[in-house]
Amino acid sequence: MTTASTRQRELPELSPLIHQALLDPFLEEEDLFNLCDAGRMLSFGALCTSLCHLERVRDRIGPSGRLRLIAVVAFPFGTIPAELKRAQAEWAAARGADALDVVPDFAALMAGRAETYAEELAQICDLGLPVTVILDVNRLPPDRLSLATEAAIDSGASCLQAGNGFGAATTPIQVRKLKELARGRCAIKAAGGIQRLETALELVEEGATALGTSHGPKLIQALRHPQ
Repeated sequence: MTTASTRQRELPELSPLIHQALLDPFLEEEDLFNLCDAGRMLSFGALCTSLCHLERVRDRIGPSGRLRLIAVVAFPFGTIPAELKRAQAEWAAARGADALDVVPDFAALMAGRAETYAEELAQICDLGLPVTVILDVNRLPPDRLSLATEAAIDSGASCLQAGNGFGAATTPIQVRKLKELARGRCAIKAAGGIQRLETALELVEEGATALGTSHGPKLIQALRHPQ
């Protein structure tokens, strides 16, 4: 049987895969800054923040470097007009975001208007920042998930995210399915319910190249000090 320690030797280093979420609207400034500092000290791959925290986080971590700053756009449900979504993306880019995590137009997708879904994403990808498209894998039917994947990649997305942190936790099976649909054309990020080291390792095993989580420091502590 494969143990956690064996997995750790076989899988990529965990810290650079962690995208520490700073999305809690009740996050106080001291906690926000502590997580920013932890992201630097623990060599996380990214900090993922809402627009309201973006400028403070950029000021805290300094100029763009190894620790990327990701801004979420139209989070969590994507239910704003395309021009407002583009405006959010432009605002974030102008204020120091290194990348964007974007919630697409699920209503257009479910109505069969794939061109509308894709055009909105293409306009954001045209800004030149890496774009991750957040897909609600817990709710999208298989045919719509396949369509969402193809249209997002065609629009220029560099990564697809399995899960949005709402509802049930993202599973290794969902990550594997998304990886199969992507066929190596983009990266795969998992998010939602990643609280335990074992869960994180299983998701990476199935193809996740990034992990969106509010529990980054806890995961690294478990990695360094196994029970």
